[in-house]
Amino acid sequence: MKIAVLSTNKNLYSTRRLVEAAQRRGHECVVLDHRQCYVGIKQGQPSIHYKGQDVSNIDAIIPRIGASLTFYGSAIVRQFEIMDVISANPSQAITRSRDKLRCMQILSGAGIGMPITGFARQTNDVDDLIKMVGGAPLVIKLLEGTQGIGVVLAETKKAASSVIEAFYGLGNNILIQEYIKESRGEDIRVLIVGGKVVGAMKRTAKEGEFRSNLHRGGSASVLKLTKLEKETALRAAAELGLTVCGVDMLQSERGPLVLEVNSSPGLEGIEKVTTKDIATYIIEFLEKKYALKKEPKDGKKKSKVGQTL
Repeated sequence: MKIAVLSTNKNLYSTRRLVEAAQRRGHECVVLDHRQCYVGIKQGQPSIHYKGQDVSNIDAIIPRIGASLTFYGSAIVRQFEIMDVISANPSQAITRSRDKLRCMQILSGAGIGMPITGFARQTNDVDDLIKMVGGAPLVIKLLEGTQGIGVVLAETKKAASSVIEAFYGLGNNILIQEYIKESRGEDIRVLIVGGKVVGAMKRTAKEGEFRSNLHRGGSASVLKLTKLEKETALRAAAELGLTVCGVDMLQSERGPLVLEVNSSPGLEGIEKVTTKDIATYIIEFLEKKYALKKEPKDGKKKSKVGQTL
């Protein structure tokens, strides 16, 4: 196969590992900065160009699209899909998961555990909004935030009101969520590839910090999931339509609670902690999808002499 990793930086750990894994398994692999891709929309002849070159000879793509580039990045993925190119994640699933509000609504409708969450736009709704999620302390999140950026713990109702009104005043869309005190600054990251859990770790916030993200100085250790934690992570991925993702959950007194589902999970932390070759799992998943695509439409395989088996 000829595989393209859609990434803005070929030197990022996750991008490098995917390229290495693909090449090690005998595939040609290129890195395309999706910001530099542009599409041609023509009846029966969709196309994609990259820096003046037609890239219609790609067999499979692995989207590594940052949150700030979701709109354009998912449009490029969608164009590849129209051209019958295999994608590690569907474009619709990427946009669905990146919209944190939509993601939580979908998971809630499916009966999947999550922290009580509130969303509003008018400042005169603040008091009732805070009451809706169980009062302070509570967590306030920017809808567009990533890696723990734009996440604030408000320990009192007064502090929560001030932060919410400040965010609203700046024109930001936010979610507020109940604070799960029994999680004690810890959460779970579960890596899923092709409907299977391929790795899991527990992340612990550094002292004085409630956000457990490794980018914020947190530490991580290998975790053996309970049956319910595994089932919850797999259900969350399936409901959003993601086939490669990281599911972040909290351990609580009422079971695992999903915080977020990431369509472009970082590989560095999970690979180093678990010592598993997650990048190769992703390439193997694409190989299986490609093999299914190449099977005869009627599902019948032919022998070497052309006889139907």
